[in-house]
Amino acid sequence: MPIPKRRFVPEEVLVLKHVPNEDAGTLADFLKKKKIRVRRVALYGDQKLPARLDRVRAVLVMGGPMNVTEEDKYPFLKEENVFLKRILKAGIPCMGICLGAQLVAKALGSKVYKAKAPEVGWMDVSLTNAAEKDPLFSLVKSPRLKVLQWHGDTFDIPKDAVRLAASRLVPNQAYRYKRNVYALQFHLEVDRKMLKNWFKKSKDLGMILEEHSAYQKKLNGLTDALYEKFFSL
Repeated sequence: MPIPKRRFVPEEVLVLKHVPNEDAGTLADFLKKKKIRVRRVALYGDQKLPARLDRVRAVLVMGGPMNVTEEDKYPFLKEENVFLKRILKAGIPCMGICLGAQLVAKALGSKVYKAKAPEVGWMDVSLTNAAEKDPLFSLVKSPRLKVLQWHGDTFDIPKDAVRLAASRLVPNQAYRYKRNVYALQFHLEVDRKMLKNWFKKSKDLGMILEEHSAYQKKLNGLTDALYEKFFSL
């Protein structure tokens, strides 16, 4: 009797979602363009994290309005913490954005806590000296980077991680752990659709969209280069 062939399952990028309206944005556009398989895990909808890691190419940990300590209210945060520790131990590339950056910091043993003040809107972050030699952030040919912020919490830089960006109110804006784990407090992945949704009840919506329109071409050129480099790690 012939032995049945095993079905080939291509590698996939996991997108961990905490709320419906915080998706991968321009990251998803990039992956679609590169024909890289994407699997979204809606943690808020009780979708389960994979038990096996052998087909996971990278993990993107998206944002959300909750904080990392609200595990009683959002039980998936506890499971996600265990999963992220497995990912980090396995050396799988990972990028955390906003809440995702805080969750990665927590998984690495760092504290997450309230920032001195919330940051909301388009703001500049300053790149550190270490960013000049970083595989991703060395692509930013400027000492400052304009980014979309929306957060009230911050984190300590994990042990053995390298701080890459800072702002006046929140000194820890981005870091790299080892060679292929990145955490960004800000949102590089935002597109116009996301901004309209996030700021739909804000008097600043028009201004936010105007700034995006003026900056979009430059931002997209930069993010495409950063994404290309990250997914080659």
